[in-house]
Amino acid sequence: IPFGLILAKFFAKTDIKKEGSKSIGATNVLRVVKEKNPKLAKKLAIATIILDFAKAAIPLLTLKFLHYDQALLWSVAVLAILGHCFSIYLLFEGGKGIATGAGAMIVLLPLEVLTAFIVWVVIGKIFKISSLASLAALLAFVVSSFIFNYDLEIHTHAPVFIIAFIIVYKHLPNIKRLIFKEECKVI
Repeated sequence: IPFGLILAKFFAKTDIKKEGSKSIGATNVLRVVKEKNPKLAKKLAIATIILDFAKAAIPLLTLKFLHYDQALLWSVAVLAILGHCFSIYLLFEGGKGIATGAGAMIVLLPLEVLTAFIVWVVIGKIFKISSLASLAALLAFVVSSFIFNYDLEIHTHAPVFIIAFIIVYKHLPNIKRLIFKEECKVI
């Protein structure tokens, strides 16, 4: 479910798929809606983060509560992120996976998500560039997954790498803009 797109259309009467970065995530909601209504932009961006986070966290918490095995939980995590990044509702377009990924990973690797969040805040405060902060947080997450959980219960870090690959792939345009110093400051 593309929450950013729905919230921006419903409350701000704006199609974020046609403006800004054309992404459906919170950063583009903030960027596009801010031009028309700064107070509403912050509220919609926060709501987008919460809903994108919850769309992965709630199913995983439910499965964990019902004592399903780790392999299923990791599969659902990867599929939630794939579904967000390549939404069938948007002809396989979508968001970049940061909030949904955080929602999935907070259930499976909470200490690593905390580490990533701290990195995101620090990089965001220093550089004010959401994509840079997100990519740095992703790197911190992957590295800390080996430090804190060298041997995951599923005996592989493959899902961590799959999730990281999806998120990096969705950030390729941002990476290009970062290299050429054209990426916008948003945070």
